[in-house]
Amino acid sequence: MNHQQEDYSNLGIRPYNKGLIEIGKNIYAYLQPDGGWGWSNAGLICDGEESLIVDTLFDENLTMEMLSFMKKAEPEALKNTVALINSHSNGDHCNGNSCIKTDVIISSEASLEEMKHESPEMMASLLLQAPSLGKLGEYFIRCFGKFDFQGVTRKLPNETFTKETTKKVGDKIVELYEVGPAHTNGDIIAYVPKDKVVFTGDILFIEGHPIIWAGPVRNWIEACNKIISLDVEFVVPGHGPITDKKGVNAVKDYLIYLHDEAKLRFDDGMEPMEACRDIDMRPFSSWGDAERIAVNVNSLYREFKGEQVREDVVLLFTQMSELLEDAD
Repeated sequence: MNHQQEDYSNLGIRPYNKGLIEIGKNIYAYLQPDGGWGWSNAGLICDGEESLIVDTLFDENLTMEMLSFMKKAEPEALKNTVALINSHSNGDHCNGNSCIKTDVIISSEASLEEMKHESPEMMASLLLQAPSLGKLGEYFIRCFGKFDFQGVTRKLPNETFTKETTKKVGDKIVELYEVGPAHTNGDIIAYVPKDKVVFTGDILFIEGHPIIWAGPVRNWIEACNKIISLDVEFVVPGHGPITDKKGVNAVKDYLIYLHDEAKLRFDDGMEPMEACRDIDMRPFSSWGDAERIAVNVNSLYREFKGEQVREDVVLLFTQMSELLEDAD
């Protein structure tokens, strides 16, 4: 592909404003600009007097604010939420679970296992330590300082699946597909054929750099291919504006490009940070959070080496803070 001829900006197909946007009959996206660290999206699917919610937000205050929008739009359906879906384990998609009045919380098996090792308490503790950590602490506060992790009561999924399953909301069928490990160990997407809408979780960051915590990248590329194969008009990413298949293809292009460029430098013996600084990312210069390339190159190097143990998170955030300082 010729990246000099591609335009990877302006991938949104609806206004990117905070709040609830109806994208079909009784189906909505909840958006949180600017889509950067922690500012995630969620979804609401309704039919008759039933509702299903896809993902919660990074803290309970944000989630309760989201619910107030949802209750105004669908007051009867919100009285009977048949299920909450968690697309993956990251806290900005599940920390608000306890705010949802439902008996059913669904995730992949792999996500549930991963959630057991992540907690808002850990984030709260890191923020308390951040002022003593110099540039690293400043970066951590920049990313996460606006969220209230101390006010979160964890509530984990109580139904899990592997590969695929379905859930009914009124007469609507929601198809759930496990496409991880990719962004995390257990990513899933939620597809509503009747409305031609798919909620992708963090398989898609639109107009922001994706972040490969888990990999392998080939699974993520296949996840993009899965979305492209669906009959969809509206694609709701985990972060960023609502898009269509053009946005999916842009993320796929990014992953292929970065894989190929990192492999060249790995084969030449470059260290990960040297590779990060050497790769030409101008084709994606309009996307936010460019420093995430540090995580992505480290994950790709791990993949090239055939290693399984993930990189130390402190090291990754240190490298990202260094790249951001370079850019400033």
